Amino acid sequence: MLIRRERAEDAPAVASVHRSAFGALYAREHAGRAAGTPPGGTTGPSPGEATGLSPAEPPEVDLVARLRSDAGWIPTLSLVAVEFDTVIGHVCLTRAAVGPFPALGLGPLGVHAEHQGVGVGSALMHAALGAADALDEPLVGLLGSLDYYPRFGFVPAARLGIAPDEPDWVSHFQVRPLTTYEDQITGEFHYAEPFYEL
Repeated sequence: MLIRRERAEDAPAVASVHRSAFGALYAREHAGRAAGTPPGGTTGPSPGEATGLSPAEPPEVDLVARLRSDAGWIPTLSLVAVEFDTVIGHVCLTRAAVGPFPALGLGPLGVHAEHQGVGVGSALMHAALGAADALDEPLVGLLGSLDYYPRFGFVPAARLGIAPDEPDWVSHFQVRPLTTYEDQITGEFHYAEPFYEL
């Protein structure tokens, strides 16, 4: 497996990766709603319906497309995992901020369903964090699993005096301080704008 920067011609393969990685989850949620059992007991549209996409089309596919045309896009920090010339995973870091301080937002991170559970996601995470650190970025934030991301050094953002600008995200919002992180980097974390358009 090789980790490298995403190229322009990789865009369809990256979309396919996120479709494979997340599609089953959204299809199950849509099926549950169709059967009258909303996930988590909530009401309202499913993630696919909320974005106007087909029920099984994960919003991560559209998110990556929107990020590519946003001012927060950093081409050098969009990475793919390649096996036998086939893109099997993708992660990107985009410009974010903590108050007046620059930061990075991680996501989405996706691995093709046929390649999950064998370390592709971990390899992408290590490569992304290493690249961000080499570029003297101070901090990476993400919204994600409290079981998965701490193994990469992520901690609850509140421990460092950082809060997401969406209150509903507090419980799963985490940050990873990098080498140039300093204690005065505190305040409200704001992602690139496409994260708020989902």
